[in-house]
Amino acid sequence: MDESIENKIFAKSKKCGRGSVFFIGDFVQYGSRNAVNKALERLTRKGLMLRVARGIYCYPKIEKIYGLGVVPPSLEDIAKAIAKRDGARIVPTGLYAQYQLGLTQQVPMNVVYLTDGVSRTIKLEDGRDIKFKRASPRYFAIHNQLALLLTMALKDWKIENLTEEHVAMIKTTLNKTSRLQVADLKLMTAKVREFIVSLYE
Repeated sequence: MDESIENKIFAKSKKCGRGSVFFIGDFVQYGSRNAVNKALERLTRKGLMLRVARGIYCYPKIEKIYGLGVVPPSLEDIAKAIAKRDGARIVPTGLYAQYQLGLTQQVPMNVVYLTDGVSRTIKLEDGRDIKFKRASPRYFAIHNQLALLLTMALKDWKIENLTEEHVAMIKTTLNKTSRLQVADLKLMTAKVREFIVSLYE
């Protein structure tokens, strides 16, 4: 029976595609949590699945061009999968928000997301942490994800300290999407709103 569970889990993983992140709960229709957990452990030992954190697995991408082999999911992919499972909204803060906008090449070891869900810290197998910090609903009153990301990325960064290259990057990002709505602009901090509006002029 366990072998059958293992086959069903792997078949579902392949159907979802490489890079997909899974939780034990995604496979409980195939057997008890204990049986599913053991099947995932066997698949991991065979190199067919990757254990990302306790109770979190991935059907990993394989990089063949440069011979890098198994490629683990990004911090963002893991965080989004957790948020989707929990039905929560998240937004990266500080350095990671800046990294997502291309304002820095530095990838932080540990990332913090604001969430309207439950506060928790996920300890990854590679030693990094993803922290979800419950925030006031007002942070999520901004519905546009780019507007929210810009607000968080620039929140602790003095606008006057942005380089011309930074400004050009932000302007390019804005031009790739529809113009931000007035309703979302009004919810931004004054300094960020004024800066964004100036880039549209």
